[in-house]
Amino acid sequence: MSTVPSLRLYNTLTRTKADFRPIDPAQVRMYVCGPTVYDYAHIGNARPIIVFDVLYRLLRHIYGVGRVKYVRNITDVDDKINERAAERGISIRQLTEQTNAIFQSDVTALGALPPDVQPRATEHIAEMITIIEKLIAGGHAYVADGHALFSVPSMADYGRLSRRPLDEMIAGARVDVAPYKKGDMDFVLWKPSKDEEPGWESPWGRGRPGWHIECSAMSWKHLGETFDIHGGGIDLVFPHHENEIAQSRCAFDHPVMANVWMHNGFLQVEGEKMSKSLGNFVTINELLETENFGGRKWPGQVLRLSMLRTHYRQPIDWTVRSLNEAEATLDDWAALAKGVKPGTPSEAFIEALADDLNTSLALTELHRLARAGEANTLAASLQVLGIDLEAYQPRTQHLAAELDEELIAARIRERIEARKNKEWKRSDEIRDELVAMGLQLMDGKDPATGEMVTTWEIKR
Repeated sequence: MSTVPSLRLYNTLTRTKADFRPIDPAQVRMYVCGPTVYDYAHIGNARPIIVFDVLYRLLRHIYGVGRVKYVRNITDVDDKINERAAERGISIRQLTEQTNAIFQSDVTALGALPPDVQPRATEHIAEMITIIEKLIAGGHAYVADGHALFSVPSMADYGRLSRRPLDEMIAGARVDVAPYKKGDMDFVLWKPSKDEEPGWESPWGRGRPGWHIECSAMSWKHLGETFDIHGGGIDLVFPHHENEIAQSRCAFDHPVMANVWMHNGFLQVEGEKMSKSLGNFVTINELLETENFGGRKWPGQVLRLSMLRTHYRQPIDWTVRSLNEAEATLDDWAALAKGVKPGTPSEAFIEALADDLNTSLALTELHRLARAGEANTLAASLQVLGIDLEAYQPRTQHLAAELDEELIAARIRERIEARKNKEWKRSDEIRDELVAMGLQLMDGKDPATGEMVTTWEIKR
């Protein structure tokens, strides 16, 4: 076991930061809510992937590679999946397989390690039914009109995680108003399926699970009735994580489901909330594979570093400027440490990460290492952060490999001709096109002829 500072984590459940003490140091257990595979994952979905990947790497550094079990689920049964498959005229299985394949490729490009287990909801129906049966037997759930529902009033301290007033919980519960419900906040554990909908046989008839019961079942199957860390985005605190806690605690009669609950903050794009109506809905795949954001494709390592510049619990503003700054930093580090054999991570760097994943402070230490020329230590520290300089291609190399120099020369000739003819708008359009390609133009005069000449170089 590595000798490192004690790990301190902020716990949403207690609203405090405290020393982390695993239930069993020989196997630290962590569960993180994964994707609902009906569409491309957006950049907000990337944040928990990156944040908890860093935590996973840090836990492995502290406790040992074989002593951490990380579970991140795949939700492959959901009403959104049903609707999207019907829209596209394909089977639900086809949709989930295609979407999951894209998701796995995208997060790999972000430098995320594969979790130890990636359970699918549809493979854990038996466990869901078992938990629901336990809840019914214990008086925490009831059956009505083909549905099984959790009885919120049966749990005296429901709401400990989100700490919302009762009226806010009722308003935000996002559950259907139905005559068979005994209480306003009661939520569905199991519901009937129509013939065209996916369904499984159960004691309550053919149906499918509610969203919340899925994570309770998968975490129980792979991590046990209680475990160390549960993570996800801040938007999941209520109702999803609140209801997970209710189901698992009441089914297994424990005071906690997970000892530590961790949540990353919201993400906005260029100062605004991300939404399709505003036209700023950005997917991971778009950033990696298209030129829709900032006029170019972005390397996964750049996306990762840009995300980690902000502390995980703080809101983050996703901007082209932040990506350019992250890329310039990576280019500098690559110039210093690429090809260097990694040594031992900096103690100050590990101390920063061990303080509730203080990546902002950790990056300050990385900049210090770079200025001091400590390439071996820099490379080793970056590995803990999940940044592999060996796989990183600096922007200058990346652009040089793609540039068509004959095309550039032709565009420059067109621009010079446009300027001679005082076609200023056309001249500016060509200049903007070349700048968007990552070039910096330098205008001058030929000393011999006095004619305008333009040279170029790749922008850093």
